[in-house]
Amino acid sequence: MKLPHHDRFDYVPITRRRDFTWPGGKRLAVYFGINLEHFAFGEGRGAQLVPGDIEPDVLNHAWRDYGNRVGAWRLIDLFDALDLPATVLANSTMYDHAPELMDAHRARGDEIAGHGRTNSERQDTMAEPEERALIAEATDVLARAEGRAPDGWLSPWIAESFVTPDLLAEAGYRYTLNWCMDDQPIWMRTRSGPLLSIPYPQEINDIPSIIARNDAAEIFAKMMLEDFEERLAQSRNQSLVMGIALHPYIVGQPYRLRALRRVLDRITAARDEIWITRARDISDLCHGSLRDVIA
Repeated sequence: MKLPHHDRFDYVPITRRRDFTWPGGKRLAVYFGINLEHFAFGEGRGAQLVPGDIEPDVLNHAWRDYGNRVGAWRLIDLFDALDLPATVLANSTMYDHAPELMDAHRARGDEIAGHGRTNSERQDTMAEPEERALIAEATDVLARAEGRAPDGWLSPWIAESFVTPDLLAEAGYRYTLNWCMDDQPIWMRTRSGPLLSIPYPQEINDIPSIIARNDAAEIFAKMMLEDFEERLAQSRNQSLVMGIALHPYIVGQPYRLRALRRVLDRITAARDEIWITRARDISDLCHGSLRDVIA
């Protein structure tokens, strides 16, 4: 029996890959994905602190907007103090909703990657022309604001249609964060040529951990630390990627920020051993000197 398959990439076990290193001969690349999201009031999707079935859902909407008004600024202070770069995964409506926040990340030199128009909608329910228009609109807003088109894309809710990778490649994207099946970047096939898949975490991610599983701040912090220590050990024999996915309305809450601070202190203490970077820099290497090396 042969099951339906996506045919985007082949099965190549991580034990059967060509060896490579990151800049400076380092083996572990670490990047931080900060999700900046804007939600429609009174309609559409959104993470929930408590069940909210009746609109307008003031409690959950206001809780999510705390991230843009407060939490994201506290994260910037923390990242500034530790001299950490970030990959910002931005809904394009953020430029209207919180332009000062987008300006602050630009001033830091952070990468701005595409994250749809709003997390109140999802791509997998759209017909191809509608999805193509969504990608084009979001891309145009980021390109005009940042002076360059985004290199990478993370779909809202990581929801894809059967043609999303094709549409991303056709829109000029160089990498996607949607697929969480590996610890190294790999090439995906699209109808318009290769698209790089960079590992984006679904475990070391505050939404699945804190919202879906109701993990306490200390549990999420312990997960991050254990994941980092184990990857650091594994990477001595094979170069790997570790992504950490953060949402300011979740980890920007003061008691969670305190726990996150302890994790980042440990990671930055290992600077000499690891490559702390942005997803775009990983992509640039893979499209350049590592093009024929990665799977």
